[in-house]
Amino acid sequence: MNLADFDYHLPEDLIAQSPPADRAGGRMLVIHRSTGRWEDRQFRDLPEYLHPGDCLVLNDSRVFPARLFGFRTGANLTGQVEVFLLRAVSADGRCWEALVRPGRKLPVGEHICFTPELEAEIIARGEFGQRTIRFSGPPDLFAEFEKIGHVPLPPYIKRADAASDRESYQTVFAREKGSVAAPTAGLHFTHETLNACRARGGAVAYVTLHVGLGTFQPLHTERVEEAHLHTERYSITEPNAALIREAKRLVAVGTTSVRTLESAAAGASAGETDIFIYPGYQFRAAGAVLTNFHLPKTSLLLLVCAFAGTELALAAYRHAVDQRYQFYSYGDCMLIV
Repeated sequence: MNLADFDYHLPEDLIAQSPPADRAGGRMLVIHRSTGRWEDRQFRDLPEYLHPGDCLVLNDSRVFPARLFGFRTGANLTGQVEVFLLRAVSADGRCWEALVRPGRKLPVGEHICFTPELEAEIIARGEFGQRTIRFSGPPDLFAEFEKIGHVPLPPYIKRADAASDRESYQTVFAREKGSVAAPTAGLHFTHETLNACRARGGAVAYVTLHVGLGTFQPLHTERVEEAHLHTERYSITEPNAALIREAKRLVAVGTTSVRTLESAAAGASAGETDIFIYPGYQFRAAGAVLTNFHLPKTSLLLLVCAFAGTELALAAYRHAVDQRYQFYSYGDCMLIV
């Protein structure tokens, strides 16, 4: 399969730049796989599509302020440095995989100062511009990130992060710190919506997948089958696993929940996954999917095409463009049943 076949045209003005005033007030395009039709609805209509025996599966990973700004240390070194933290890679939590800018000026051995108390050293290089950095300073790094970090808004949001993004770029059920991008399908939910889903007879289960490069990095090959994703950590607690096992149908909220369910179905309930789902994949767990609209030629769009069928999914995307749905992280959503 050629990656170019999973492209579509999107006018720039349809890319949502700010969160909606009402989390649950967005539009929802409902795709019916069995008939190949779709209907334009509102997200608040979601409970109508749930039945007793369904289980809504939500990713409870919490976004932390993963963009840090500092300065190179040493004589005659000037200029601001941006560090985008991706994931902790050591047992003590002091070493992190990160993207750095400007990359060419930051070799192994370079030191970066963020505050008088917090510094980091670049200790290794990786592919696609990644670095491994080791922090020195206070023992509670997450507390420092909360003080000085910025919300890691995606690059297609053409504005600086605001204080309000710390709440709006976070699901209302986020618990486990570790994501560098929000599981955006979950952003639509309010506590009232979750209660309405339960009232329809659906259970609610939580999984955790910490969003990193495996979810949002562009694919670097022209042939789909040659692409590989970075690993991301996931886990499902036993009480939640029991709810999932008992369900007649699993309604996965977001591609990260899909990947967690499918990884667990193929192996353990916790670990690391680099599962790459594209057309031809045989789903073992997900029975319906709620998801936002995704960038062209990405692993996320490929997953949607695998679940809905490529022709139907891309036709639905074209319809969403024609009907001026809002796209990407702060945009509208799609329910595939």
